[in-house]
Amino acid sequence: MRYLPNSHADRQAMLRATGHTRTDELFEQIPAELRFKGKLNLPGPLSEPEILDFFQQAAAQSGREFTSLLGAGAYSHYRPVVVDSLLSRGEFFTAYTPYQAEIAQGTLQAMFEFQTLMAQLTGQEVSNASLYDGSTATTEAALMAMRVTGRHHRLVVARTLHPEYRRIIRTYLQHQDVELVEIPYAASGQIDLTKLESAVDAQTAAVIIQSPNFFGTFENAAQVARIAQRNGALLIVAVTEPLSLAVASPPAGADIVCGEAQSFGVPITFGGPYVGFLTTREKFLRQMPGRLVGQTVDTEGRRGFVLTLATREQHIRREKATSNICTNQSLCALAATIYLCLLGKAGLRQLAEQNLAKAHYAAGQLREIPGISTPFAAPFFNEFVVKVPGDAQSLLDELKAEKIIGGLLLEEHFPELASHVLMCCTELVSREAIDRLVKVCRSAEVNGYQSSVLSKSGS
Repeated sequence: MRYLPNSHADRQAMLRATGHTRTDELFEQIPAELRFKGKLNLPGPLSEPEILDFFQQAAAQSGREFTSLLGAGAYSHYRPVVVDSLLSRGEFFTAYTPYQAEIAQGTLQAMFEFQTLMAQLTGQEVSNASLYDGSTATTEAALMAMRVTGRHHRLVVARTLHPEYRRIIRTYLQHQDVELVEIPYAASGQIDLTKLESAVDAQTAAVIIQSPNFFGTFENAAQVARIAQRNGALLIVAVTEPLSLAVASPPAGADIVCGEAQSFGVPITFGGPYVGFLTTREKFLRQMPGRLVGQTVDTEGRRGFVLTLATREQHIRREKATSNICTNQSLCALAATIYLCLLGKAGLRQLAEQNLAKAHYAAGQLREIPGISTPFAAPFFNEFVVKVPGDAQSLLDELKAEKIIGGLLLEEHFPELASHVLMCCTELVSREAIDRLVKVCRSAEVNGYQSSVLSKSGS
């Protein structure tokens, strides 16, 4: 009753209004065999010390003692404790939407700073005040490109774009008569430029790539931009590991740069909440989704901040809205802002260089093991693909026994890449852990390779 404060009389009145007599009747559409009966298997009431003990024991089983080589769009970076200390301030933690600018100057300024930082990182002219996450930000960018170009029936997407991002784009567009053309990757692990050249035509609204892409390799954005823009299409570049922008140039020729800023001070937390971003050229400003915070002066000449050019359905007529599902993750954006301001330009570059060095050290050590290779030759940041002999899942199981989460099996998303594993090394992966990884792989390679050879000779 504390959280559902409807009295028995209230519930009866609602049932009568809907033409029912019992609450059970509301669920008759659900087959009886699928309905849960009985009581949930939950512990009884616990005292405060017992509750604290329960969560301490659960935290001890959370896998913190493991080294994780998982990436694939969600990256484990160190979060300075000051990030949560500042986030937890009441004026930030409880704020939602700053409709009343006169009492939300702190929240609006934080959004403005976030926009500034993202525009600087991506090399674009304007940024919005964040979006729900990277996948929906990329989809919003696709919709935006169709509005900008006036072409509503064709998008070209690299197969090296995150598989879940591609699925979400398809979900959004499935009833909009939009042809979604996927371009395969070349031997380098980058988009096949020859196939791209033949796929982009005068009906194409945008070409969507990811850089670093799902395999961790940098795409040649400048060449892709030339192909796209020669046909009047926009180039959208999605970024899931924005830390790469501290050592790599912003995507050359991009019209929209969007993606996921989770790497900047936002914990992985089992998949969210995260923080999407979208930056673009100023000439496309009025077609941007979401909120935009602007700087102004009040009647007394003092600096202030306001929501401006808001294009959501909450602010304008629905048929004129550019988006109606682009939640502004302002608390997560604030975490990213605090994180970036703490590190500064030099600190961010040093951190990126650590990631770069550790990933390349790991890849180099693995390549020295006979039978193991890194098949894609294109430059990469902190994530790379490893091809192993034998059964890749068995290798991951052996690594897990050594308290190493060895990476992501690619076969589920790319059936042609059986025995391929996507590995990521951030600053949280120690050299000692990398050396243990190599030791296990060397041992597993010998066993796996020999069994593979024996099975072939036996056949």
